[in-house]
Amino acid sequence: MKIPPRFISVAALAAALFVGGPATVAAQAAPAPVTASASLSAAAVGDICYSALPSQAHDTLDLIAQGGPYPYDQDGTVFQNREGVLPSQSTGYYHEYTVITPGSSDRGARRIVTGESNQEDYYTSDHYASFDLVDHDC
Repeated sequence: MKIPPRFISVAALAAALFVGGPATVAAQAAPAPVTASASLSAAAVGDICYSALPSQAHDTLDLIAQGGPYPYDQDGTVFQNREGVLPSQSTGYYHEYTVITPGSSDRGARRIVTGESNQEDYYTSDHYASFDLVDHDC
């Protein structure tokens, strides 16, 4: 997401409008650009229909609904959101679960990360670089 540069500062505009400053406001330097992590966050969380998930993700969501047992010790642990891609929440809000990847000799890159809200399930196929919020109604 690219934000267009601002040609006047908020303070200069406020002075012109509310304090009776000059009718025209001189152009000032544009503000600092949006950080890469902020633009990544906005671009990296999409959405995906439940029906479009791989079958292994359905299996993982079923295990979550049943409360386990899970195939890996790390399943159900707190997801820290270190990448900052998901909306910022307090520690302990998110938990992660492995989505088995056929042919992989380890846990692979696919995960379901759940939030505390009802049906707040995120799917990632690229080890937390991007997430899709699962739409359970399609």
